[in-house]
Amino acid sequence: MNVLAIVGSLRNESLNSCVLETLKERYAPEWSISAADIGSLPFYNQDIELSPPPIVKAFLEQVTEAEAVIIVTPEYNWSIPGVLKNALDWLSRVEKVMVGKPVLIMGASTGMIGTLRAQTHLRQILSSPGLNARVLPPGGNEVLINLADRKCRDGRLINEETLSFLDQVVNRFNNWIKTNKP
Repeated sequence: MNVLAIVGSLRNESLNSCVLETLKERYAPEWSISAADIGSLPFYNQDIELSPPPIVKAFLEQVTEAEAVIIVTPEYNWSIPGVLKNALDWLSRVEKVMVGKPVLIMGASTGMIGTLRAQTHLRQILSSPGLNARVLPPGGNEVLINLADRKCRDGRLINEETLSFLDQVVNRFNNWIKTNKP
């Protein structure tokens, strides 16, 4: 499956990039994962939404071509990072390429509750009329990687319990996509 990953952190050594690199390796037989460069997107501006810059057009095309999207986000001030919100704002206008797109949300942080608040806000944002993505329902599917600084080494997740849980959620996501086509 062609999967686009959107990471809400721009930091080179981010814990969320650690999660993405783990996903790329661990699920390579099933998923072909590419990552969007949301850090290069200009601030959303309605004045240019009908003729966006080439980098925005390329981003919209990446999302359009993806069979599914994974969003891996840190939590900043109890919400999602501004760079991720900006990317979602671009996706919510004109072509609305996220409508009906299957999405899996996850995130990693050094705190005890992972990225719970950010993911709650992200679910709200993704359900807005301009995005209206098909997000894997909660209820055991929340990938809230807490104490992630202890669970990542050399840019990869190493905690077996976390990896086992991730396997379960990815399996449920794959099955959910197959059985819940729009």
